[in-house]
Amino acid sequence: MTDHVQTAEPAAEQPTTAEQAANAKRRGQAIAGALAGVGVIAVLIATFVLVQVSDDDPATPSAAPPSAAAPSAAAPPENPAAALDPALQTAPTVKAGSGRVKKLQVTPLIKGTGPAVAAGQTIRANYVGVTYKDGKVFDSSWQSGQLLETQIGVGGLIPGFDQGLIGVPVGSRVQLDIPATMAYGEKAEGGRPAGDLRFVVDVLAAQ
Repeated sequence: MTDHVQTAEPAAEQPTTAEQAANAKRRGQAIAGALAGVGVIAVLIATFVLVQVSDDDPATPSAAPPSAAAPSAAAPPENPAAALDPALQTAPTVKAGSGRVKKLQVTPLIKGTGPAVAAGQTIRANYVGVTYKDGKVFDSSWQSGQLLETQIGVGGLIPGFDQGLIGVPVGSRVQLDIPATMAYGEKAEGGRPAGDLRFVVDVLAAQ
């Protein structure tokens, strides 16, 4: 019977003290890195949760969109009548006259407190124009939704209108009774009204 000779395995080399210290340092760095990563994830999760809670909380005001910016206090009102007598915000009722108009008549209905209109100024006004004999409306800024903006007293309008508003204070409502000779004449042409006319005009601004 053959004897088996068993060769003893060499003993494993033990790490030196310096190697042990280096391994321990690497393990510490790995653990620290892992903990830092966990901390970053935790911060991100907390931030996300806080943002969600803030968005869901109706008491937390949200930022206004750019288009919702408050208008400047210095901006003029779109409707100049809003800063004047409240009655100027309502269209007047204009009735027919009686007889014939012999000369231009200017009757104040509401007296404004602004400066008097001067020739050459540009006015902004609301108006209703009717035929004097039957009160039929032939033109109205109230119906068109467009304020009249025109230079006054320079011959660009019918004489009765062009002359009748000179000296009227801004903020006034006046009635102009205009003879045919200071309007479009006695015969209707080109869709214009004939005969005497009556206008009620609100002078809203002049400059």
